[in-house]
Amino acid sequence: MRILYSSGPGDSIGTFRLWLRGEDDPYVPDVAYSRQFFDVCKELGAEAWVISSNPRVETVEERGIRVEHRPVPWNGASGLKWHAGRVRYTRGLLRSALEFRADAIVVSGHGTHWFPFKKAARHDIKVVVCLHNTLWPVLHQPGVVGRALLRWARPLFARDCLGVLSHPGTCVEQVATLTGGQSRPVVPFLPYYRAATFDGISSRAESTPPFRVLFVGRIEQNKGVDDLLEIARQFDREGRKDIEFDLCGDGSRLEGLKADVARAGLGERFRLHGFVPGAALRERFARSHAVVVPTRSTFTEGYNAVVSEAVLSGRPVITSRVCPALGSVADAAVEVPPDDVAGYRAAIERLAGDATFFAARRKACARVASQFLDSKNSWGAGLKSILSTAAPR
Repeated sequence: MRILYSSGPGDSIGTFRLWLRGEDDPYVPDVAYSRQFFDVCKELGAEAWVISSNPRVETVEERGIRVEHRPVPWNGASGLKWHAGRVRYTRGLLRSALEFRADAIVVSGHGTHWFPFKKAARHDIKVVVCLHNTLWPVLHQPGVVGRALLRWARPLFARDCLGVLSHPGTCVEQVATLTGGQSRPVVPFLPYYRAATFDGISSRAESTPPFRVLFVGRIEQNKGVDDLLEIARQFDREGRKDIEFDLCGDGSRLEGLKADVARAGLGERFRLHGFVPGAALRERFARSHAVVVPTRSTFTEGYNAVVSEAVLSGRPVITSRVCPALGSVADAAVEVPPDDVAGYRAAIERLAGDATFFAARRKACARVASQFLDSKNSWGAGLKSILSTAAPR
């Protein structure tokens, strides 16, 4: 079997070099999707061409696998030019699949539009759709352009793909809505972790104040970071100093948020750490009491692996139904109405002030965590099951 994989923006070449040495990528806590893809290729004896949209242009090839970094054109543009860049990139992937004589294309959806992949069926190339994000924001109907793109993509999901690999919950529901319940087979998957990654964190329960709330992710307005700062401002105005925030991640809002924090005089209780890798991020989880995922409803949120990492660390998570991961960890979570700053504040205060409530959520973490350690639930296992139905030409 010959497989072309459009893997998204990650450093697939770096992951590939580590895989060749039998190592996981230390920069991500879960088992990287590209790592899982390489494992599937090895198990199936498949040849592969992996194309990442990482901006560092480079190509390597070894053991029947070629890995290329190919940036998306006009990725920083907006409007029609942004869409044109994605159509151009998608067509380039299809040309590469034909050049490679691929039996299958596995598409993550990052940097692409879905509808051009319908053409793969004309060349007897099977398409595996991988949904890491929702097709449209949970609480907002798509606009004119969005509706047109979804209408054009409907035949791919309903007829022309081999199968759909999807995070459970909202993504699966949207596929059913898009296709009127007549989609190609949908195989759900969860983030997958090595048990050793979180060994010992859960037992390190912080019991003394201050109560530390951890955010991990992109520092962007639509990820809710400004809502967290507003909560911190409210606490400060009321003289409450027993709750602190740690934010880990990069993003376009990072420098502006740092300036806002400095102007508010909150630097000691609202700490911005930037990107935090590997062992250092593990320590941040260990030093926290709870994890917050306040993604706003304007964002097409994916499963958000931070939710699973929170429960694997034994830390209750605060989020809303904007985050599809909520359904998998409900007993260990505090659900808040989307975009509700007062609701997030109330959830934080309840976890900080109600020891019985907090202990119950921590205890639930152990019950729901095991699903993320089972390789049968992984993206790689789902991909293998779908590809097993595709016989090479």
